[in-house]
Amino acid sequence: MGKKLNYGRTFLIGLAFMSISSFWQVYDNIIPLMLKNTFGLGETVTGMVMALDNVLAIFLLPVFGSISDKVDTKLGKRTPFIITGTALAVVFLLLLPVADQAVNLPLFVGALFGVLISMGIYRSPAVALMPDLTPNRLRSRANAVINLLGAVGGVYSLIMIKLLVGKGSRPNYEPLFISVAAVMIVAVLVLVLTIREKKIAAQVAAEEKADTPKESGGGEREEKKKTVLAPEVKRSMIFMLASIFLWFTAYNAVTTAFSRYTIVVWKLEGSGFADCLMVATVAAIISYIPIGQISGRFGRKKTIMGGVLLMAACYLAAIFVKEYTPVINVAFALIGVAWAAINVNSYPMIVAMSEGADIGKFTGTYYTFSMAAQIMTPILSGYFLEHVSYQTLFPYAMIFSLLAFLTMTQVRHGDVKPAKKESLLENFDVDD
Repeated sequence: MGKKLNYGRTFLIGLAFMSISSFWQVYDNIIPLMLKNTFGLGETVTGMVMALDNVLAIFLLPVFGSISDKVDTKLGKRTPFIITGTALAVVFLLLLPVADQAVNLPLFVGALFGVLISMGIYRSPAVALMPDLTPNRLRSRANAVINLLGAVGGVYSLIMIKLLVGKGSRPNYEPLFISVAAVMIVAVLVLVLTIREKKIAAQVAAEEKADTPKESGGGEREEKKKTVLAPEVKRSMIFMLASIFLWFTAYNAVTTAFSRYTIVVWKLEGSGFADCLMVATVAAIISYIPIGQISGRFGRKKTIMGGVLLMAACYLAAIFVKEYTPVINVAFALIGVAWAAINVNSYPMIVAMSEGADIGKFTGTYYTFSMAAQIMTPILSGYFLEHVSYQTLFPYAMIFSLLAFLTMTQVRHGDVKPAKKESLLENFDVDD
């Protein structure tokens, strides 16, 4: 194997992540509409249901990730989970619009549990497939390709929402769900037919073994020597994790409730909300490269704080918007840029602070805090939407964004200016 990344193969590996991202875009935007408009659930209960995927993820992702580490089949370690999880997810996914049209709540709840558990089966194995099949020194560029494919999956679903969701409070969502199921099936089918996981994994393992003496130089022994965080670094880590919790609390509240907010407050019908979300997603993708350059010039902390302030300012402006106007898309483009600025730099700061300690441990902690926020915020924000007013959504998001800015001011470590990227594509290498 050569020293350069095999972009074609990495693209094929990333198809599994594209299918996952396509599903979650529809889940976040359409399921709340079904719960509210078809089954008449209140905002608080809807928020609890929307938090369910993160509750299940905390338990399912490490379990199935760990199981897939240990299995050994003819298809490899990850592929059987990807095939099984996708097949089950598609079946349960297609039951959701059937239950919606029949106003059958037990069937809907059963199908929802089924699809979330099915996604949990293959989410971790799908993410783990890339590092399994990519030499360590090339994983940064490979992760960039994976994230780009994830963004493509999200944009695909938004386009399908725009094209296939009709107007009215209870449109027929079946064509939309069929389109998402189709891309999931095709993506995973192409992956399975083109990627020989076991063969490639053996090649990568052999190359890594051959490179170890040259690259590590006895570093393996040093790597095992773990140290605890210094008190001042630990303090920065605590404030950094608090910031992560707070900005996810703000952002996820908006993404979870936005489709309903546009109908109630802005009087949009059908798939009108998809335009704003598509603008934000595309703007985030375009901004990764300049944000990488800005981070290298001004540092990670300042870039994050600028992104948090920009996001808060956009939420502030949205408070005064009483009906939809195309100008709103400008604000959502800026929100996309702001969110990219935060995500490009936050996880690297955690990694930088955990150097010399257990990086894996703090990676898990990062996701624990982000998921905890995504469990709490749909319920809390949903309570305000239901018992106070829909007008509370953007003030809620603005307040938590400003709190995140305040906690970020107390972060004193991890602000290592990134080295110059070997290729422009590496600027897309982020962890959400």
